[in-house]
Amino acid sequence: MRNCNMKQVVLPMDLEVKLKENDIAFAINDLVESIPEKAFEPFKKETGRPPYPARMMMKIILCGYTQSAFSGRKIEALLEDSVRMMWLAQERQPSYKTINRFRVHPLAKELLRKCFVQFRSHLVKEELIEEEAIFIDGTKIEANANKFTFVWRKSVENYSEKLIEKSNQMYDELIEKQIIPEIERDDFEELSVEEMKEIVEKLSEKIEAYDEKIEASNVGSKRKQLSSERKAPKQYRKQFEDLIVRNQKYQKDMEIFEDRNSYSKTDHDATFMRMKDDYMGNGQLKAGYNVQVATEGQYALAYDVFPNPTDTRTLIPFLNTIEENYFKLPKYLVADAGYGSEQNYDDIIENRNRTPLITYNQYRKEKKKNHKNNAFHVDNWEYNEEEDAFICPNGKNVLFSHVSHRTDRYGFKREFKVYECEDCSGCPLRSMCTKAKEGNNRKVYLNEKWESQKEYIREKLSDEKTGEIYGKRKTDVEPVFGFLKANLGFTRMSVRGKEKVNNELGFAFLAVNLRKYTARKYNLTSEGGNHSTKNGSKQTFMLRTIFLHYFRLVLSQPLCSYCLQEIF
Repeated sequence: MRNCNMKQVVLPMDLEVKLKENDIAFAINDLVESIPEKAFEPFKKETGRPPYPARMMMKIILCGYTQSAFSGRKIEALLEDSVRMMWLAQERQPSYKTINRFRVHPLAKELLRKCFVQFRSHLVKEELIEEEAIFIDGTKIEANANKFTFVWRKSVENYSEKLIEKSNQMYDELIEKQIIPEIERDDFEELSVEEMKEIVEKLSEKIEAYDEKIEASNVGSKRKQLSSERKAPKQYRKQFEDLIVRNQKYQKDMEIFEDRNSYSKTDHDATFMRMKDDYMGNGQLKAGYNVQVATEGQYALAYDVFPNPTDTRTLIPFLNTIEENYFKLPKYLVADAGYGSEQNYDDIIENRNRTPLITYNQYRKEKKKNHKNNAFHVDNWEYNEEEDAFICPNGKNVLFSHVSHRTDRYGFKREFKVYECEDCSGCPLRSMCTKAKEGNNRKVYLNEKWESQKEYIREKLSDEKTGEIYGKRKTDVEPVFGFLKANLGFTRMSVRGKEKVNNELGFAFLAVNLRKYTARKYNLTSEGGNHSTKNGSKQTFMLRTIFLHYFRLVLSQPLCSYCLQEIF
């Protein structure tokens, strides 16, 4: 039986000795230590109590996230009982408030960016990524907001229109009843807040005049009559005061919306999005963020946060973020059909001189027999190049008519060639060919630029090399989201506001990268043999010998048999 005296003096050994050689704490320490000292200078203070070292704060928060501790209180608790956290903090114990303040600090965003840059450089150096392509995808993560705090743009617009109608109507009544004189108006369709305030002032003056008359009169019937006349201005004043408050609220709502259709009252930067169906197959409409990630080798190399739920409009700003903050874009940009659009293809090919391996919505449908055998689809019609006309299934000519230009709500312009059938009247195939009203001919809208882009994508995806690169998309980017949500358990934000959410996601994706990197490195070391075991054993033996001499010579304390066994 092993005996040990609980009252025996124990030397406080270095905590690093207790960590395994493949512990994730070493990867976290190496990553943060690789950041230049200049990046941490803004955190230093010349006056007051010295703050905790920024390097140490980065290390413990990163380590906390790798252990699925996403709150300041949980990270604070780990500092008390986790050996790796004690070692990274050098046994300092910052409070949860200090931890929370640091991770949402605006300066932490730059530190996180440098961590991603350093981590990618390390992957390139170890040849873990090829720098040939990046894989882009997005996921929706729930915001730290109540799901019943929604504000909808359409509702605000409707209420605002009704408010304008009511305010104009009340103003006309005031002028008609000669309660107040007319005011100077800039816009005769809508009363501004300043104009409504002017109306309230004039109504207040009217009411004060009635008050003075009532005070001056000693006749009861006269006072009663004046009080009755004063009632209408008081009611109008109260209603206009209410309209002013509501008008200001609607204006503030529209400023918060920007180009969105909704926002949450508890997190104004969050937008209500359709989340993944739950286990009962019910769609979930919750406040959330659209998180975009660029990966290679199943590592998150760059990320950004967007308020719009669709991926199409996030690609160009996300690519700008990558180029400005993270790294130079590789030759191939790979993404799914959610990013396929004329604007995105045009930006990647023309502006960035890169190759998009991005499918479009109808890509897989066009490959099916149903589409190829559909005689009523313009893709399957015979085209007469000399006459610039298509031939419909009934043998009629669909002639070029004119050029049409369309501009979407975001300002992007498209050019269409419009073709119209020479005569659809009496056609036996009309009901299957077109939904145009009786008397109208079928029209075909052809976007030549879009069709050439689609042909370019089909050619690239049919090529052996580029097709193989595109085939890696699902196995490269999707596991990052799976690890983040399923393994790490990061399914909901713990902070509010886009900037703070951006910081938290940086810690979360770095945690994913570090856990994967440590696991992969350990597996490779195990397969190829641990070359550092021999040297490590020598160092450990030397440390133990030093500790033994320390006990004997300095403390002059005898060691029990159990302690000797534990040291050696």
